[in-house]
Amino acid sequence: MTTGVSRIDARFAALKGEGRGALGVFISAGDPDAETGLAILKGLPGAGADMIEFGMPFTDPMADGPAVQESSQRALKAGMTLPGVLDMVRTFRTDDRDTPMILMGYYNPIYSYGVERFIADALAAGVDGLIVVDLPPEEDRELCLPALSKGLGFIRLATPTTDDARLPAVLKNTAGFVYYVSITGITGTAAVPTDMVTKAVERLKRHTDLPVCVGFGITTPEQAAGIARCADGAIVGTAVVNTLKASLDADGKATATTVPATLDFVRSLAEGVRNARR
Repeated sequence: MTTGVSRIDARFAALKGEGRGALGVFISAGDPDAETGLAILKGLPGAGADMIEFGMPFTDPMADGPAVQESSQRALKAGMTLPGVLDMVRTFRTDDRDTPMILMGYYNPIYSYGVERFIADALAAGVDGLIVVDLPPEEDRELCLPALSKGLGFIRLATPTTDDARLPAVLKNTAGFVYYVSITGITGTAAVPTDMVTKAVERLKRHTDLPVCVGFGITTPEQAAGIARCADGAIVGTAVVNTLKASLDADGKATATTVPATLDFVRSLAEGVRNARR
């Protein structure tokens, strides 16, 4: 059994052997409620998700677009907390010991929880990596370095405005993979310019041996396939969240179609990625 960064490394090594990129799927923990959210989480690997980005709901998700913000608000309204997020990961791990799980969110809830306590509890629950969008490299001592010292990967974002002078700082303490944000701005607000992404991935590859995954703006199986051909992985969040939202009733509550509709959409993304052989 592999844990922490090594579980991420093992997954990318296996996919490289298969000659294909990864499908990463983002959902907000506990959206639209804990029971439904857990059913979706448990179903993701079987639907074709190679790794999971699990959003830690937060009241002020400044880097997220409206759809992900709403998903976070639904989860909070349903009672989701950071301890609840870790409980969901722990439950997921009772049946799945191999799928990489990355927590994505903001530093404030982690700081309030207590950094050392959070790292220990996250590792014990089965978390492999962290994406904390409001902690730049200059703040690595806050969370990144303590996490890495315990084997918990810290995955950094690179953007279209991250130039060659800035890249060394961004990549210095990154582990697991590099997350390339394909567009400027917030999540889910523009389509992916594949030709530009290809050039960006090539540039990042000149600076790091880590896998490079691309997210923001991927909404269809065809787009996911295109990204999987030029990068080590395609990460889809807003489109998954929008599919979930479309299945809810007028009060924002889960219906009988919520879990199957969400997982069916992930299957379509996975089919696109798996057919995008290099």
